[in-house]
Amino acid sequence: MARLSQLFASKDREFFDLFEEAAANVVRGADLLDQMLAHFPEQSDLARDIVICEQEGDRITHDIHQRLNSTFVTPIDREDILVLASNLDDVADLIDEVADYLGLYKIEAPMAQSQRLAHILLQATRQISEAMPRLRSFQDMSHFTVEVNRLENEGDRVSRDAVASLFDNGIDPMVVIRWKDIFERLEEAIDACEHVANTLEGIVIKNS
Repeated sequence: MARLSQLFASKDREFFDLFEEAAANVVRGADLLDQMLAHFPEQSDLARDIVICEQEGDRITHDIHQRLNSTFVTPIDREDILVLASNLDDVADLIDEVADYLGLYKIEAPMAQSQRLAHILLQATRQISEAMPRLRSFQDMSHFTVEVNRLENEGDRVSRDAVASLFDNGIDPMVVIRWKDIFERLEEAIDACEHVANTLEGIVIKNS
């Protein structure tokens, strides 16, 4: 019986370890994007490191699915594991899309609003990473989720102002389209962080 309980405990730790690894990975990706936009185009080569983060996110998600398929008893509901893994992967994917668009659209210099959004995104991922260890014992996460929600609202405001500025200044229509795409991806990445935070809070409430 002791060995069986140890096996279950080990399986529990594996899921939580992977979630914490995924959270740390999105922080790294967001940090790279923040640096990339802050010093663009001098640090445009950071896009390669962001691709590696995206691939690492895919690997972690795959590992979570593999462990889920081989685990009979899980520490939290299977559906919650899948949703949380997917939400974290979405953040990594969207960070990669932003970096990709900067190169694809041949952006020569960043707009200030994109730098602001990238920094808001970085702050949101840090909140998620700090909150994630609390999942192991289903500790209250409201402090972190409230902050992520605040950052999401701030991101919405900056994004709206950014898109409005594109149409106020008589910018070339093609430039408008390109930057609108980039702003939307940045906003979606921040939204994805809010989805992670809300999922975490829901899991804690369900298991408290």
